[in-house]
Amino acid sequence: MRRTRFDEWQCPIARTTDLMGDWWTPLVMRDIFIGRRKFGEIEDSLGAPKAVLTARLQRLVDDGLLEKVAYQDKPVRYEYHPTARGMAFGDVLLAMWRFGADWMWAEGDSPLIALKSLTTGQIVEPTITDEHTGERLTMRRVRIGRNPRPGDP
Repeated sequence: MRRTRFDEWQCPIARTTDLMGDWWTPLVMRDIFIGRRKFGEIEDSLGAPKAVLTARLQRLVDDGLLEKVAYQDKPVRYEYHPTARGMAFGDVLLAMWRFGADWMWAEGDSPLIALKSLTTGQIVEPTITDEHTGERLTMRRVRIGRNPRPGDP
């Protein structure tokens, strides 16, 4: 079955969904962010079939989220490092983290793991804010409208 592509839709959510491809992408990227860079480390962590993981990593390289960096010559072996685009995908993961932590446990339960600030060591709770005003954003505080183009009135 051929999958539906969203990479040319005029909606950022659709294009990001296309980039994500399947449920392995956020999990692979999570592992990259926590320091698992070698194929075997990621494979052991996720239990993903080799063919699936190989295809997903190649797609992330092709889409510019990861780069392959050789760490051994004979035989050649690679680590996967996030690019600037891959680092920006971390914001997507933080939003997923917050939703999952808030809504995917029964009332009164919480995840066994947490995000901690590297600066303070304190537990952090990600939010989405407007980078111009610092205002916390929710879907009730925004609307989707046409993006102005040069020459628009």
